[in-house]
Amino acid sequence: MKRKEFLKYLPVIGASAAIFTRPRTAAFGYGRNNQAAKISLPIVLSTWDFKLPVNETAVEALRNGRSLVEAVEKSIGLVEEDPKITSVGRGGYPDRDGHVSLDACIMDEKGDAGSVMSLEHVVHAISVARMVMEKTPHVVLAGDGALQFALEQGFTRENLETEESMNAYKEWLKTSGYNPVPDNHNHDTIGLILMGANGDIAGGCSTSGLAWKMHGRVGDSPIIGAGLYVDNEIGAASSTGLGEAVIKVAGSFLVVETMRHGASPQEACEVALRRIIKKQPQYAEVNNFLVGFIALNKNGEIGACSYRKGLQYSLWRDGNNSVVDAPYIAG
Repeated sequence: MKRKEFLKYLPVIGASAAIFTRPRTAAFGYGRNNQAAKISLPIVLSTWDFKLPVNETAVEALRNGRSLVEAVEKSIGLVEEDPKITSVGRGGYPDRDGHVSLDACIMDEKGDAGSVMSLEHVVHAISVARMVMEKTPHVVLAGDGALQFALEQGFTRENLETEESMNAYKEWLKTSGYNPVPDNHNHDTIGLILMGANGDIAGGCSTSGLAWKMHGRVGDSPIIGAGLYVDNEIGAASSTGLGEAVIKVAGSFLVVETMRHGASPQEACEVALRRIIKKQPQYAEVNNFLVGFIALNKNGEIGACSYRKGLQYSLWRDGNNSVVDAPYIAG
């Protein structure tokens, strides 16, 4: 049976990504030297359309000689500091107790990673995550410890609330209704992965999480292997949507490992989504359930898919930046 024919049976038989036979590594022609000769670089792939020059900012940073992680940090920082975006950074909707807390992670081409969870009072969570990666022996700092570290590194304590976010919170308090399933009107993540001029890959995520979440709730975005995973030999992936569903299958890691064993980025995204529904079938009946993945491999191929209609992604490639409606697997 051909690989593409076999793929459609994965959710039924529960087979692992090990069914693919030839890993996509430099030994099989996917190394950076071959890569740079075949495709136009850089490539920047990010979730959603945040109405900001996110991808262009990353490209400009790379062209100015900045490192991959600097490009990731600078572009995601644009979204974090925009108060009109209510799911990331300043102006993010608070939890049910009125706290605005941020999660972020970053991962470089060497496999190093940094993450912050439940960080309050610092708008650029992605920058703090980078500091964790570069200046500590740890991967994750959380809560008050993350804030203490950020302030020690020179970050300023700020009020992340805005008039819009607090008005929305006051309105929510009238009923205190809680629906923890994000849809295309309540997405919660900026995820960005990019490939530089020499074929190296890095990525990052940032979010304020689900609106009105329980205080202390952490989704997939700051978890390495769930919200983001980068393997410079293979590629990278990032997720968006209901983090709890993604965490339970180590979603972004699953996408990259599926690519490692021969699947295209598009196929790998679809495999991960079908795995989620196979393992958590209750979500198949939720009309507004949304989880999506973006992926990029070392051959410059990209993939994106969501379970239900609604995911958009932004792609910079060959000098063009465009917003695309991602395919989906359920009606």
